[in-house]
Amino acid sequence: MTDTGNRNGTVTGEAAASGPERGVRSEKAFSLSDLRNLVKAGAVDTVLLAVADLQGRLKGKRYDAHHFLRRVAHHGAEVCAYVLATDVDMSPADGFALTSWETGFQDLSLQPDLSTLRVVPWLPRTVVVFGDAVHHDGTPIGVAPRQILHRQLTRLSRHGLHPKAGIETEFVLYSGTYADAEQAGYQGLRPLTNENLDYALDDDPVSDRFLRRLQRALAGAGMPVEAIKTEAGSGQVEVTFPYGDALDACDRHPVFKHAVRTLGLRAGLAPTFMAAPETGRANGLHLHVSLWSKAVSQLNEPGSEHDLSQVGKHAIAGLLAGLPELAPFFAPNVNSYKRFVPGSFAPTRFTWGRDNRTCAVRVVGRGERLHLEIRVPGADANPYLALAAVLAAIDHGLERKLALGTVTTGNGYNADGIPVPPALGPALSSFQSSAFAREAFGTEVVEHYARLAELELAHDQRTVTDAERQRWLARA
Repeated sequence: MTDTGNRNGTVTGEAAASGPERGVRSEKAFSLSDLRNLVKAGAVDTVLLAVADLQGRLKGKRYDAHHFLRRVAHHGAEVCAYVLATDVDMSPADGFALTSWETGFQDLSLQPDLSTLRVVPWLPRTVVVFGDAVHHDGTPIGVAPRQILHRQLTRLSRHGLHPKAGIETEFVLYSGTYADAEQAGYQGLRPLTNENLDYALDDDPVSDRFLRRLQRALAGAGMPVEAIKTEAGSGQVEVTFPYGDALDACDRHPVFKHAVRTLGLRAGLAPTFMAAPETGRANGLHLHVSLWSKAVSQLNEPGSEHDLSQVGKHAIAGLLAGLPELAPFFAPNVNSYKRFVPGSFAPTRFTWGRDNRTCAVRVVGRGERLHLEIRVPGADANPYLALAAVLAAIDHGLERKLALGTVTTGNGYNADGIPVPPALGPALSSFQSSAFAREAFGTEVVEHYARLAELELAHDQRTVTDAERQRWLARA
């Protein structure tokens, strides 16, 4: 199990530079006027109006670009509300307050956030724009992942702070398509590579071609990567994005995953972002976070290269106290918990350390580049929810001025600290009973995502697996 993260600690990019404020367009994002010109010139004929669903996937509709400009850009569009109230299989389910069989699965509105317009070069003549999910009276839908992150950014601003974030994520490439894997009953999956290629610079031709196409496509979408590296796990790849605005970092991630899957399919590959796609293999989604007041970093003690400020100490203490109660936001599935294994580079206890990859919170960098790497989320996590959990826990530490415990200087797997929940069931119980979770997110959000976890548990409990047959068929 690898889950190595960025072992050279260089994810921060231009961490000392002041990140863009909310609403400021990122690289190569463009205006509605730009879109009109591209449509008039025939360079764009399709607009994807997208919303990130509960799993962090792009959902929405493809629009003729002319129709989008005439009707949708300023007036929005409707989709069935179940896109924000369903499991990974898109199965209509009862038990959600937002929508259900009892309410007739009504529509919700998507209001385009035109600051998020960007081209998607892996699809011809196509752009994507995120829509904010709202009720028909225009009020935000509080359980939408993007809105949940918005709320935590607002709460943190009470302290005069705004975060900057960088995301690094891992995935595994298998030879053959998803259809090939399904036809084979998901047996005999072959990773694209079969050896430890951590930090390798002599990629095989298939890997090199895929990674080059991915890098070019992301750059063309205004989402240039900071680095791509092969990992220790067979077929495993890690992609690191530059540091910047927190909401923009999360908006990029579903688009990135869309690119990986689309380009993988064309290359005859099946990428997976499962947290633990095989026994002994794991994919992480590490969040690199710092706190700023205007253009000044607030994590380091002024004038010191390495000392944490009081803000930094309270923030880490809040993470260690709050994150254990928010596990469904960063480990949402039954499979998520099979990643937390000693010696895996995924943490098993909520500890903190300086440049220590055995800890849940790793303090990296110095001076204004000092930042926190939160290592508990898996690659299957919804980045909006995982980052919202991180910011809520930081706010918890700041609001209560929590004292920071002893730094872990050795093997974090042997250190004291609150254990990472062993499975989704205990994680759900802690989440539902958490006064902190309800105070930070509200009962509506807690109950919504608790219902999602219940659906995942119910599916697991009634499904007979190959592993069960292998262990018990001849022995029961």
